[in-house]
Amino acid sequence: MCRLFGFRSVINSQVHDSLVHADNALELQSSEHPDGWGVSYYVGSSPHIIKSEQTALDNNIFKRVSGIVSSQTVLAHIRKATLGSINILNTHPFQFGNWTFAHNGNIKNFDDIKSRIVDEIKPEFRRFVLGSTDSEIIFYFLLSALSEDIDLHGSHVKIKPVFKVLNNAVKDLTKIIGSLNFDESAPPTENFITFILTNGEVMVGFNGGKKLYYSTYKNRCSERDTCPSFSKECEAATTSGFINHLIFSSEPLSGENVWDEMQENQMIGVDAKMKIVITKIED
Repeated sequence: MCRLFGFRSVINSQVHDSLVHADNALELQSSEHPDGWGVSYYVGSSPHIIKSEQTALDNNIFKRVSGIVSSQTVLAHIRKATLGSINILNTHPFQFGNWTFAHNGNIKNFDDIKSRIVDEIKPEFRRFVLGSTDSEIIFYFLLSALSEDIDLHGSHVKIKPVFKVLNNAVKDLTKIIGSLNFDESAPPTENFITFILTNGEVMVGFNGGKKLYYSTYKNRCSERDTCPSFSKECEAATTSGFINHLIFSSEPLSGENVWDEMQENQMIGVDAKMKIVITKIED
C-alpha cells in the first residue's frame, strides 16, 4: 500500500529529514512503493504541488523539492498502486482550491460500486475528477459533504464542523462500500480509507484500516534555545489543548519525535490556532 506524511507547525519548518534523511524516510520507503510521489507545501494559504509517476528514490526532483520545502503545512505521499494506472493524474496529493488530500487504502470491488459513490458527489465537484483511482473519488465525496456546512473557499475554517461532517461522511461511505478492514494480514483488495486532508490551516488524519502514527512533541528539541516559538508543549504532551506541531506518518520516523499509533477509526486534527482535536468514529 501507499505511504503518507503530513506536517503542521506554528512556524515554517523544513521537512527534509523526514522525507530524505531519516533512517526510514519517505524516499527510502519508495523502494517498496514505486508508483509515483507527490509533495504539497503551502505558501500562505496556497498549496504548491509537485508530483511524478516515477519512483522517489530514483528521482532527483524529489530530493531537490524535499531540500527546499520550508512551510507550516506539508503533505506528501508515495504510491503503491492498487487501482488506476501509473500516471500523473493518479498520483497524490489531489487538490481542489486550497484543499489537498492523500490516501492510503483501497475500495473493495471498486469498479462495481464506483457509480454509486460518484452519484453522491455534487456535479460541481464531479467534473474535476480526472484520474481513475478510488482515492480521488473519496476526496471529492468528502468535499461534497463538507461543502454542505462549510465554505470550502473561506478562511479560518473551524475544525469541529469539519470533524462532524467527516464523521458522517465516512459512515455514509461505508454504507456503500461495506465495513473497513483493520486486519493487518488482510489482502490489499479489502476496504481501507486511511487519509490526510488539509486546507493549509486545518489538517485532519484518519485511521481507516491502514496504520497511521502521529507526533505532537519531541523528547528534546534541538532548537529549544533558538526557536522563538519554543514552549513546554514542544517536549511533552499538551495540557493546554494546543500544540506547536502535528506530524502524521504511515510509520514512525527516526529522530527526536515521540510517536503514538492512532487507534482504529480515530480522527485527529488541528485548527488554524493549532488546537488539537481527537475523536473516534463510532458505529
